[in-house]
Amino acid sequence: MSVITIGIEQLEVGMYVLEIAEQRAGTVHIKSRGRVTSEAAIKELKRKGITRVVIETDVESNPTAGGQPLPANQHLETAVPVERELVRAEKLYQQGIKIQKNLYKAIQSGTVFDDYVPREFSTALVGSLDRNPDALLLMTKIREKDSYLLEHSLNVGILLANFGRFLGLEEQEVEQLAYSGLLHDLGKIKIDDAILHKPGRLTTEEMEEMKKHVNYGVEFLHQMKIAPSLIKWVSEHHERLDGLGYPAQLKAEDITQQGRMLAIVDMYDALTADRCYKAGMSSQKALQILLKDSKNKLDPALLQQFIRCMGIYPVGSLVELSNSKVALVMKQNEKQPLKPLVRVFYSTVGNHYLTPKEVNLATDDRVKIEKAVVASDYGIDINRFFNESVLP
Repeated sequence: MSVITIGIEQLEVGMYVLEIAEQRAGTVHIKSRGRVTSEAAIKELKRKGITRVVIETDVESNPTAGGQPLPANQHLETAVPVERELVRAEKLYQQGIKIQKNLYKAIQSGTVFDDYVPREFSTALVGSLDRNPDALLLMTKIREKDSYLLEHSLNVGILLANFGRFLGLEEQEVEQLAYSGLLHDLGKIKIDDAILHKPGRLTTEEMEEMKKHVNYGVEFLHQMKIAPSLIKWVSEHHERLDGLGYPAQLKAEDITQQGRMLAIVDMYDALTADRCYKAGMSSQKALQILLKDSKNKLDPALLQQFIRCMGIYPVGSLVELSNSKVALVMKQNEKQPLKPLVRVFYSTVGNHYLTPKEVNLATDDRVKIEKAVVASDYGIDINRFFNESVLP
């Protein structure tokens, strides 16, 4: 067997790749070695930051030799430290907020918006999730009460893409899911603020007006010449399996899987988000509400998968420990889900901040999680903590 290392620019269709030799950041592993069968596969390797690969020349010169094709859409396993990825994730998140603002301005002014920027941004989001999903998941927990509309769509895009990755969907579909999350609530900019931000229950007339946001958004997406399949997903995010959703009262058999996923993630983020008139609830409480709706409104199988994707204590959530301290979940423990890696930063005895300290609950038997909490339970300024002790 003859093996050589070449630059990614020298890689051609037909060559047989054994492993990654060099990349810009992190550690990337090909799940299955194989022959490059398309330019799309090479493009995907480049997008992952791979600069040099090891190829087997004997196989490359013999097209009939064994070996499976190297798929263009495979999810490459990555391991970039969360601290490093947070630098890029923070910039991405702020970029996403700006893109959302521009999209809403375009709707208000009746201007057709070129979808190239948000589409490429969606690809970048998925790239960050591939490198280390915990970074962007942490960013979704930084909430500004007056920026709910902007943050909600961005967070739904992140959570939806992460859900797609968890389900093992193809890379292109994961990127489309991220994009649909970014676009799903654009029509709300045409709803009166008095209705949009009303703290109490909407009247029947107000609810009918609120429901129009889906069609407003779909109309704008048609003007942007967004892919019809993506527009359909967006149009379904308030449809329910029992046919009592809106705007088309579709029943289960008529709702796509992507539309069902979007409905779940949209509800989850809305329930856990801080608003100007109320604090968000914990992930556990939000999932309990979704579970109640899974019998006849939400897809029960997909919801169970989403719960597994998020975990018992999602990254970025707050927990109270048995030593009366509050900690931020930094990384989940797949083998022991009740024992994640946490960053302790607040004492409920005396209600004061502590010097942050990471504790691996899987190896420290002196303390355990008592319950999930939210920042408002103790008047914690979570944004201040993120800025001072989490972000690089």
